[in-house]
Amino acid sequence: MSMQNVAAPALGFTPPRRNELTHIPGDEGWPIIGKTLQVLADPKGHIEANGAKYGPVYRTHIFGETNVVLLGPEANELVLFDQQKLFSSTHGWNKVLGLLFPRGLMLLDFDEHRLHRKALSVAFKAGPMRSYLSDLDRGISARVAQWKAKPGEMQLYPAMKQLTLDLAAASFLGADIGPEVDEINRAFVDMVAAAVAPVRRPLPGTQMARGVKGRKRIVAYFREQIPLRRGNHGGDDLFSQLCRATHEDGALLSEQDIIDHMSFLMMAAHDTLTSSLTSFIGELAANPDWQDRLRAEVLALGLAPDAPSSFDDLEKMPLTEMAFKEALRIKPPVPSMPRRAMRDFSFKGFTVPAGTAVGVNPLYTHHMKDIWPEPDRFDPMRFTEEAQRGRHRFAFVPFGGGAHMCLGLHFAYMQAKCFARHFLQNIEVSLAPGYKPDWQMWPIPKPRDGLRVRVKAV
Repeated sequence: MSMQNVAAPALGFTPPRRNELTHIPGDEGWPIIGKTLQVLADPKGHIEANGAKYGPVYRTHIFGETNVVLLGPEANELVLFDQQKLFSSTHGWNKVLGLLFPRGLMLLDFDEHRLHRKALSVAFKAGPMRSYLSDLDRGISARVAQWKAKPGEMQLYPAMKQLTLDLAAASFLGADIGPEVDEINRAFVDMVAAAVAPVRRPLPGTQMARGVKGRKRIVAYFREQIPLRRGNHGGDDLFSQLCRATHEDGALLSEQDIIDHMSFLMMAAHDTLTSSLTSFIGELAANPDWQDRLRAEVLALGLAPDAPSSFDDLEKMPLTEMAFKEALRIKPPVPSMPRRAMRDFSFKGFTVPAGTAVGVNPLYTHHMKDIWPEPDRFDPMRFTEEAQRGRHRFAFVPFGGGAHMCLGLHFAYMQAKCFARHFLQNIEVSLAPGYKPDWQMWPIPKPRDGLRVRVKAV
């Protein structure tokens, strides 16, 4: 199929009138601001209170619009699997990401999304992934060695943020991108911060203005580099892979497509992975028995401290993968997922009109007591094959599901296990007595105080 046949005009929508949603139970709160402040202050407590009061379908008002929230695995399956193509991801995410990351893969719908995803998937096949692992492995090993040399207290989140940013630059842009790397990284940091800033217009002095300026810098860098990467200067990094990727009709991705996809992929890989790795190591610090079990699994690989990690090594780390999944369950990196209903639909006896802003909530699903007994307890054994067998397939959705399932999920698992291998082989991590990290759970979970941990050499 040619891209000309699918790049049709974007679907339009008209939000429903307020009285078209009053049959759905809920509380829209104050005029204009609605329930926005409550959601920002305590997203988990807010949604659990609404679920207990109103059930799995309720109405609220956040960020200037009435939303219908659907809760639980069945809701996740309806919206994320979306067999009937009822829900637009474009019109769900655009309000949050459209100004800074337009036309990223998550912001495309239906046939256009499918064709772009297929073209991008070449960058996540076995050959490129082995190349990324080599770059990640070297970068992680060197950084962990630096941490090991400075025992004592450290703030885990900022250290992890810098690491994932540097790793993304190396594996996505190429290890030899030169002195521009700091400027490119700074531009990405500004873009990511602006994506979740409360002021949504690029007014002078605002984070959004800095984000828009950062995007201009990124666009200029990619546009200058694309012809070089398509020539003799391309390597095995993700950017070079996309520069050579083609659609089904053999046409190369356009320059603008490459720019939009690279901007989005670097953002998605960096911020969500920072959150996930921080919560993972935070859980191991709080649960030393599991830390010891994972360290034993790593040491059983028999690798010298300076030996590279291979795919075969990572395959021999099932407990580590289970522990990482449990960290993703407790603090999913994308706690809520917005969509827009493009046609009327029904769920749990309620009819929801076309145009309605709809949300599903992995954070809520991941803490449902009937699915996850003692949901706040860290227990990687929830992810044995036997434990997973009887569970709804949409009960665990840290990477979404259906057509929009995260394209980089295997990259995330690979990086997490590679990181765990080097970290646990070299460092023991703990929390100070009585210390309980304070997490901000929305829009992407992060510890408000940076998560203070104690590290010492093993």
